[in-house]
Amino acid sequence: MHLADAFAIRLPAGTSGNPDLLARFIFSHQPSWIGWLMKVRDTIVACFGLKTAKYLASLANRIGVFKVYSTNQTEIVLGEDDKHLDFRISILCSGEAEPEGSRQLVFSTVVQCHNRLGRAYIFVIAPFHRLVVKASLLRAARVGWPLATCP
Repeated sequence: MHLADAFAIRLPAGTSGNPDLLARFIFSHQPSWIGWLMKVRDTIVACFGLKTAKYLASLANRIGVFKVYSTNQTEIVLGEDDKHLDFRISILCSGEAEPEGSRQLVFSTVVQCHNRLGRAYIFVIAPFHRLVVKASLLRAARVGWPLATCP
């Protein structure tokens, strides 16, 4: 792997444990500066013939720009394959609540580069990626996580 990281955050008691819902929540409540960064990224990567976020968001079976690869009761795996690299994002919510009712959410990313363009891309993007993930999780926590629905 050319990049592998994981960030965890504690979800308060009563928060939904549905990974699909949590992923949609995280990506729909990102800070506005992330949208600006994505526009800059799109402008640059289009010159190299890479997939843009605007294009990816127009496709089916997506959460935002990310293709859904798999989902189950505790985890959703998202990502994309392109000519320069493949990446996967896992959003994993602990199945069992802690004694105080909280759960842990782990946001993991792995990237496999295919060529020099991929390695150069991840070298430039990695510091921004880490800021984006941390800011997205903190923003979701500030907004207030979606609540679990009663059965």
